[in-house]
Amino acid sequence: MDSKNRRKILEKKKKIHDLIKRASSVVDPLSPFDSFRRYTKNELSVYLEPGRGDRLSSSLKQHIRKLLKKNMEGFYGSNWPIQAKVKRTEMTSPDARYIFVRELRYGSKAYETASKEGCDQIAGFVHYRFTLEEEIPVLYVYEIQLESRIQGKGLGEFLMQLIELIASKNQMSAIVLTVQTSNALAMTFYMSKLGYRISSISPSKANLPTFSAKYEILCKTFDSEAKSVLEVRVTENQPEIAYQALNSS
Repeated sequence: MDSKNRRKILEKKKKIHDLIKRASSVVDPLSPFDSFRRYTKNELSVYLEPGRGDRLSSSLKQHIRKLLKKNMEGFYGSNWPIQAKVKRTEMTSPDARYIFVRELRYGSKAYETASKEGCDQIAGFVHYRFTLEEEIPVLYVYEIQLESRIQGKGLGEFLMQLIELIASKNQMSAIVLTVQTSNALAMTFYMSKLGYRISSISPSKANLPTFSAKYEILCKTFDSEAKSVLEVRVTENQPEIAYQALNSS
């Protein structure tokens, strides 16, 4: 490799590093999207606020761990104790970014007033990070968890729309996330409803005879380079078809 090409590669890596650093330093990622601070629909009224993993209070840590366990323990089965330990570390990392869903109990009142009155019960959260996958800058969704009472009301799709806006605003080339294969509803939600695809970096694409991973890595790409690196073309034998069939059954 000649010095000119080497310099181009180094410049590209620095540009991507600076991009991720800049995205991670944004104090309020919701500020460009004020219309997404509130969700009032289907007899549900919530407001959203940002957070960081290294600034969580003890009570908040406990609350989101309980919600995570309630929603995910069944999908992990006997592996949950190990996964729970890993997730505890991930969730308090300085790189962890959050969107917290706080439930409004007084319906039409403005969320500023409601929060002052103590109506700030957390009913869900999104945990995400700005990072690299295969040298591509991505927004990686680690968790999206909602209390069962507010599921099925369109909030999950609303939050993922916001995540896409945040990714685009910060010039990320893709959104990446992990889903347990046993979570058929989540697989259908992301793939059939939101247009995500099983990524080329997903364990099922490793083509190993001893393949036994119980999760898939999904992605949605926003430019040609990310598409060529992270996406897998759909063929009749790929799992995408099975999940689409599941959704239509």
